[in-house]
Amino acid sequence: MRKICAAQIGMSTHGHSVQVFASMKKQSELFDIVGYAIPEGQEVLPERAKVLEGYRRMTVEEILADDAIEAVIVESDERDLTRYALAAAKAGRHVHMEKPGGTDAAEFEELVRTVQASGKVFHTGYMYRYNPEVIRLLEQVRAGELGEIISVEAQMNCFLDDDNRRWMGAYPGGMMYWLGCHLIDLILQIQGRPRSVLPLNRATGFGGIDSQDAGLALLSYPRGISIARTVAVERGGFLRRELVVTGSKGTVELRPLECYQDGGMYTFRRETFTTGWHTPGVDTRSPAFDRYDGMMAAFARMVRGETVNPYTPEYELALHRIILQCCGV
Repeated sequence: MRKICAAQIGMSTHGHSVQVFASMKKQSELFDIVGYAIPEGQEVLPERAKVLEGYRRMTVEEILADDAIEAVIVESDERDLTRYALAAAKAGRHVHMEKPGGTDAAEFEELVRTVQASGKVFHTGYMYRYNPEVIRLLEQVRAGELGEIISVEAQMNCFLDDDNRRWMGAYPGGMMYWLGCHLIDLILQIQGRPRSVLPLNRATGFGGIDSQDAGLALLSYPRGISIARTVAVERGGFLRRELVVTGSKGTVELRPLECYQDGGMYTFRRETFTTGWHTPGVDTRSPAFDRYDGMMAAFARMVRGETVNPYTPEYELALHRIILQCCGV
């Protein structure tokens, strides 16, 4: 099996940079990591820098000039994601980019045009796409097992400290941009483009912080309204992360969407196909899985030409546009 010669740009504080790099290290049969770059003198927290020990520090320019590097992993600060992904794409590299891309719509469109012209892989860091229960649910939806889809309710909440809540104030929509993008991706996969979007993002104002740390967006579809909700001040919010899909034939709940238990990560699932008010659904728990291993293994298969990325550049562009709408842009 041919290894993918890769390098990473960035080690952001708020993204999945450590986990993605660690996954490539763990999957050494898939990736040959040449090195990494920390652009523009950005600081890397000591606890995050540990994953880089033993690997060559390079400049961005060195990575882009090295033709032996076929894949560039972009994990920079969110505001710079699209810029570095675009530079890598222009250099003819396959690109894995942290979600959701920067906030400049025109720059993201240029990135999409560039990868369309090059034919290289453009892959984004929406890790729920590789959750086994999400995959199973999408298969059920596409097979018509749930009937006509009425609505999707998606939540992704947490409790953040004041510094992190201040940080998100630099981005439109705050939490909707940072975490809500995952939810919007799931809704679009299930229902396609909405008829309209109503952003209702708010600042709770706790601690005198004015960032939009309470995100809500309503997406209108022919049969109903779908909801993306993401809140940064919710105690116990991680275990209330959920994806609920309601159809004319049945409902599937993934709740919690993720749960650390027995040394692994799991998804809990309930299926309900009956009409009785008090009839319980069928509850199951997924096998243990790693959020990132499946994602990066899939990227490696795409780069080697073994599979085609089902998330086309055109889809990523539509998703990015709707994310910005949900953020109030």
